[in-house]
Amino acid sequence: MDLQGKVAVVTGSGRGLGLAYAQALAAAGAAVVVNDIDPTAVDTAVGTLTSAGGRAVGVVAAVGDTAAAEQLVETAVREFGRLDVLVTNAGILRDRVLWKMADDDFDAVVKVHLRATFTCARAAAIRMRAQGTGGRLVLISSPAGQRGNFGQTNYAAAKAGVVAMARTWAMELAKARITVNAVIPVAATDMTKTIPAFAPVIAEAERTGTPLPDRLRKDEGLGTVEDVAGLITFLASDAAEDVTGQAIGIGGDRLALWAHPTEKSVAFADGGWSADEIGARWHSGVGAEPETYGIPAPQAPEV
Repeated sequence: MDLQGKVAVVTGSGRGLGLAYAQALAAAGAAVVVNDIDPTAVDTAVGTLTSAGGRAVGVVAAVGDTAAAEQLVETAVREFGRLDVLVTNAGILRDRVLWKMADDDFDAVVKVHLRATFTCARAAAIRMRAQGTGGRLVLISSPAGQRGNFGQTNYAAAKAGVVAMARTWAMELAKARITVNAVIPVAATDMTKTIPAFAPVIAEAERTGTPLPDRLRKDEGLGTVEDVAGLITFLASDAAEDVTGQAIGIGGDRLALWAHPTEKSVAFADGGWSADEIGARWHSGVGAEPETYGIPAPQAPEV
């Protein structure tokens, strides 16, 4: 994919998945605005990109508020003349079960994942519409947002909201030729390394320098951060100009298109439904095959 002449902003790109996205975009020819809250991580990331022949600048800012979003867009325009791609990757975790989750735990995660996606996308859309040449919004979601996950009320809700915003903005921005898609990545990061079923095999792969086993890469769709980056580059490219409003999963050897919510089964009752009528017909009617929920527990592969 040739991204020469394009300019991208990647939030939370000082390390991990965000850095992999920034590297892939830069390698394809895009100029990149790196963002993180850690100045050292920003400087190191920018150095990594430029030493490889790419063009990059850094912005140290905590995303969420409008001022930070506008700063990112203004930096892209000031340094490189335009903005073509936004990848909203920044995120934090504050995992607690519902009865132990504090207000601050909820608000902090929603601000970084959901509100920051909104403020950054709004600022980017304003600029892209003014330019009149289209654009790409790539919103990073999570399997937790699709399925729910134990102890992640805040994170799952925010990531589900990200996908809903992608579908909404795909409609609103279609006339301006701005595509909007949600990416649902799975990769060996500092977060997934803590999952008991994954931790030993990831540690062994890192220790020996060998690839993750096929069972992990295929069955669980878990690979390296670099395995995810190709989808970001594709969605940023002209080849994806007709791809919008989608939730796309990637990880390891797996690439998947997630279904959007739809009515699974429907029944009708003349005059409407009373509670007694619903109760009498639920288990043999619309509720006969209830949906599953939660991310399936991973099976621990042999090391």
